[in-house]
Amino acid sequence: MSSSDATVRVEDRVLKLTNLDKLLYPEFGFTKGEVIDYYTRIAPVLLPHLKDRPVTLKRYPNGVDGKWFFEKNAPEHRPEWVRTMRLDSPGSSKGNETVNYVMVDELATLVWLANLAALELHVPQWTVGPRGGKRDPDLLVFDLDPGAPATIVECCRVAEQVRMVLDDDGVDSWAKTSGNKGMQVYAYAPAKDTSEYAKAVAQRLAQEHPKLVVSTMAKAQRPGKVFIDWSQNNPAKTTIVPYSLRARERPAVSTPITWDEVEDCEVVEDLVFTADEVLARVESAGDLFGS
Repeated sequence: MSSSDATVRVEDRVLKLTNLDKLLYPEFGFTKGEVIDYYTRIAPVLLPHLKDRPVTLKRYPNGVDGKWFFEKNAPEHRPEWVRTMRLDSPGSSKGNETVNYVMVDELATLVWLANLAALELHVPQWTVGPRGGKRDPDLLVFDLDPGAPATIVECCRVAEQVRMVLDDDGVDSWAKTSGNKGMQVYAYAPAKDTSEYAKAVAQRLAQEHPKLVVSTMAKAQRPGKVFIDWSQNNPAKTTIVPYSLRARERPAVSTPITWDEVEDCEVVEDLVFTADEVLARVESAGDLFGS
């Protein structure tokens, strides 16, 4: 075992952690050990948002500057205690009829994934039952994606418009940064067909605010505007989970934010939060997501 490896006990599980001093965020000097430490400390607020949701991993074994890959199927060489769920995967790009997903039930599974350099954790807007039955979506999401030179500042203005529409429909909503360049607005699913509902809201706002909002993926229409990606409600799609790290130059986090923070955002840096900052936010304010 090298000096940067360790065997640890996480609750009642024993894990071997490897290459703890490997720089996964080289420009920021953030190591794999620090990634594992972040996920361990954020787990009390992160795990509830992973509960019963099959997770898609985005792994960066050589750090954020190296090659990465999506992984839906649970790695073959996994501890026997890691729970998985085999689910139908219609329309899989790899031609798989089923996928054996990791289910993150406990801290040890989260630590094991962090040791695999699974920096990003993505989940659908639906959950599964104990025997693998897919439930109807319980969440509605509007993914706000700015087209340069628009930034998260413009996303905040659009988020306020989304919130007003939802308020008119009697639907409470909340927001988080994507940890990348955009943000998301969430609500508890107000309709059986969340995708159609989200599409109607996006198209309405694109009509009402044509200089700011687009509701189609056509890249030619997007410079300087915010694309409301309603298609994230498609059951086959996933969105970055709250409190997940993102693979950027620095260890930025998809961070729940208050509506006051949305309204007050004037520059990009107002809504960029690193791992240490998010841990401090949670210590002082708790979990803002869904509240």
